[in-house]
Amino acid sequence: MRALVVYCHPVPESFCASIRDTAVEVLKARGWEVRLLDLYAEKFDPVMGCDERRSYNDQAPQDPALKPHFELLNWAEAILFVYPTWWYGLPAMLKGWLDRVWATDVAFKLPVGKGRIKSLMTHVTKVGVITTCGAPTWWSVVVGQPGRKTLLRGMRALCATRCRTFFLAHYLMDASTPRTRAAFLAKVRAKLERF
Repeated sequence: MRALVVYCHPVPESFCASIRDTAVEVLKARGWEVRLLDLYAEKFDPVMGCDERRSYNDQAPQDPALKPHFELLNWAEAILFVYPTWWYGLPAMLKGWLDRVWATDVAFKLPVGKGRIKSLMTHVTKVGVITTCGAPTWWSVVVGQPGRKTLLRGMRALCATRCRTFFLAHYLMDASTPRTRAAFLAKVRAKLERF
């Protein structure tokens, strides 16, 4: 299995970095081929420019910096997102990556007229999300968990018909302790061993 780990956090010593390292370790131990995409480390530009937006419906973006990202999407059979939830959703860097990389003629083809969008991501059979949230579980649910819905409903809809998904979140991250963080990393290990 080929797994792309999409990691998005600006602080190298964050707990999200521990989650990332645990995830990569478990997947490799299972014999998966893993590629790590660290958006902040590579200084990914999340801003879609005027010309890119104007041609968005007609062709894949022409920015040469995006080509390796397109290749990673085409390579992956599983995608694992590791990021902090900020204001109930995705960090701007990750949202910009989706905007610019999951694009026309890369992730989908737009129809002529009123037809249906055609997915180009049906080779992806698994999508997982591991995140941290400052809010408690109940409040995240009340707000509607927009980050979860974006990835596990919106993006997953472009993947294989029977694509398997999972979502893990360490809620109340701002009040976390070494014990709660260790327990969460154990959950991450257990989930990825079955993923």
